[in-house]
Amino acid sequence: MDASDLRVFEAVARLGGISRAATELNTVQSNVTARIRSLEAGLGEPLFQRHSRGVTLTAAGERLLPYAHRIAALLVEATAAVRDDGTPRGALIIGSLETTAALRLSPVLASYVAAYPDVDLTLRPGTTAELVDDVQQRRVEGAFVCGPVEHPEIDEETVFHEDLAVLTGPAVPSLDALSGRTGLRIVVLRAGCSYRQRLEAILAVRGLVDYRLMEFGTLEAVFGAVAAGLGVTLLPRSLIGPVWRDGRVAVHDLPPAESRVETVFIRRRDARRSSALSAFLDHVRPSLHADAAE
Repeated sequence: MDASDLRVFEAVARLGGISRAATELNTVQSNVTARIRSLEAGLGEPLFQRHSRGVTLTAAGERLLPYAHRIAALLVEATAAVRDDGTPRGALIIGSLETTAALRLSPVLASYVAAYPDVDLTLRPGTTAELVDDVQQRRVEGAFVCGPVEHPEIDEETVFHEDLAVLTGPAVPSLDALSGRTGLRIVVLRAGCSYRQRLEAILAVRGLVDYRLMEFGTLEAVFGAVAAGLGVTLLPRSLIGPVWRDGRVAVHDLPPAESRVETVFIRRRDARRSSALSAFLDHVRPSLHADAAE
């Protein structure tokens, strides 16, 4: 078994077919078939079940697949380490909550790109659950998420705190006024929204447990739905100034135990830190800590 065999195996498993894997790997089907058979012979176990629609993994193949992913990631990391001479350059993929990206990161991203023009920066938005998985699977070098994150493979660093507030339509005078209402809806960005569980707990304490879920793709759509009286949401207070001042929504303060939330930066404990990532963190930390102190 060698790395090239595992690369072929991973492609077949991911694409579900020999021919599709051959096309991606720019080789012929017979070569892919020979590699898979050689790998199976060396391991003494069948890795795929063949059928008319392609192939599916056997139980042995399922057990092998995570190792193929890890070895492929290590090879990419090793190549990057050799080429990294300490000068920030190349691809840097960072994950972030959409609220954090809009509120905290936007002002400093432009200055980072200007300071390090050889870095190709990508910001990947997502929910905390999505981004934790992205970090685990090495799809991003690190991510800003709602903390704490308790995972044995992940290191986290608190970068700032947010104060959350509940938003309702302007006609709702207080959260207590929601009691007894039928058809209450929670409005979130999408499934897995980082603040959804916290909002559910806040409502449960007030006896509000009968509600439905509405999902939207943008913050503007969430604000619009809440302003129209379609439901309630939970967002960082510093993000809602414009819509609150315009009278579009009502903002309901919460006690510190419910409103205070940490935003943390997470990365894999066993991953190397590229020069581009080190420069990024050194660049954004002062701004984030200064914003949090205001």
